[in-house]
Parts: sequence; structure tokens; C-alpha cells
Amino acid sequence: MGDRSLFFYGTLLHPAILSRVIHGPSNPTFNEHNTYVTTCSAVLPAHSRHRVRGADYPAVIPESAPDAGVRGTLARGLTDNDVRRLDIFEGDEYARLPVKVIPLLDQGHSSMKGRNHESDHESAEKTSVAPEEVQAETYIWIASRNRLEKEEWDFDSFVQEKMHFWLGGETEKEEFGAVDADHKVDGTGGRSISGDIGRALQKEYGSSVEKSEDSAREMVRSAV
Repeated sequence: MGDRSLFFYGTLLHPAILSRVIHGPSNPTFNEHNTYVTTCSAVLPAHSRHRVRGADYPAVIPESAPDAGVRGTLARGLTDNDVRRLDIFEGDEYARLPVKVIPLLDQGHSSMKGRNHESDHESAEKTSVAPEEVQAETYIWIASRNRLEKEEWDFDSFVQEKMHFWLGGETEKEEFGAVDADHKVDGTGGRSISGDIGRALQKEYGSSVEKSEDSAREMVRSAV
């Protein structure tokens, strides 16, 4: 278990996508070996969430309106390796920055194991806000704001219409990989398993496995 806390507000709200990023596409769901990440719904004050033109994923930017805030998930217990992979996944459109978020009452912390994709999204609409802020990190949009739309990004629509591109499942548009067949636009921004960022993550997983195997062999040699 690590000591890193991150606030997620977009595609990473879904446990299967978070697991794919942290553990690799061969492990699309959290199982009994991956219960170290705990989550609760939370609010990121003084920010707003927007759709990104031509993309499946949202952006969050600072917002000066007094009632501005973004609801999402606070994930605790992430390791440095997890965060390194999350950095790769987010790419150069975002910067990981320190923020203060407000956990939501009435649900406490839960393991990612067994969570469905609606749990955090739905509970966020039903819970009240705790008074205290906690320190975390999140990914703030640093690319051109001209790409942002005024409309709010919708998690349920993403799950129903776009999530299969992010998990490598079969689709009617496989000839374009993760590219929208109607507009020939990669809505994942290279974050599908076959995309540039997806391949960079695959390389990172392979490097980590090699390091683990080398470490195990060294321990065996030391014990002999």
C-alpha cells in the first residue's frame, strides 16, 4: 500500500480503467490482490469540468465562480509506481498538481474491489459534504482552452458509448482501433491499448516485470 492520494474526475472514475492503467490490460478489474486502493466520493472546489472537443475524456480547470466545484473520487493508498503510470496515461495535456478536496460524508472509504461504475457517480449526488479539506493531487488541463466546450462531461454517456474503446474490447469500429468511425478522430487521445500512450504504458509494465524478476532472482541468490 502506498501513501499517495489522487482525485479523479473523468475516465478514471471507472475501476476497470483505473486498474488497466495501474496493473495492465491483462487485469481489467481489481481482484483480491489489488485491494490496497480505497476510495470515497469527494468535491474539488474552485474548479470546473468541461468536455474536450473531439475527445471522450474531460478537462478540469480552475474556476473563480463562488459555487464552482467538481465531484469525483478521492483514491488513497496509491504507490509511486501507480502515479508514474498515471502520469504516462494522462500525457502532456495535463499537469499533476496539488489540490485540496472535500470528502463526502455518509459512505466512508471503500476498497476498489467490487465497485461498479455507478457507485461513486451516484453517491456523489446523494451525500453531504464534510467540512474538512484534505490534501491530494489531480490532473489539471494545461493544453489550449480553445479545445474546451462549455458543456459538462457526462460519465454515464461515456460508459455507455465510449468506454469499450478504453478497455480494448471488440467493437464495430475495430478497423480504426480507437478511432471514431464517423469522424476518424481518436477520442482516447492515444490512450487506448493500441494507442501511443497505451503502448508507452505497455512498455512501462514490461520494464516493471523485468525489474521484479531481477529482484526475485537476486533474493534467491542471496539466500543460497
